[in-house]
Amino acid sequence: MLSFIYNLVNTFEASHGIRPNMLYVSEVHLHHLLSQFSKDYDLIQIMDFLGMEIIVDNEAIHPHVAWTRIVETKAATC
Repeated sequence: MLSFIYNLVNTFEASHGIRPNMLYVSEVHLHHLLSQFSKDYDLIQIMDFLGMEIIVDNEAIHPHVAWTRIVETKAATC
């Protein structure tokens, strides 16, 4: 799962000139992603590691990434 996400990020960045800051996954995808990390990692730490907010969207057939200014603004206010 991590290699798939890595490829998504690289493709997005090459196409748009900016790294994505949002990852859309279904609950099943999220389960697979969580299994890639040790039990010591919580969801916040995984989002920090990826550099993206994770949005659970059960209609997502495949994980996909996007960029939004909302996440950037949220980070600036923290």
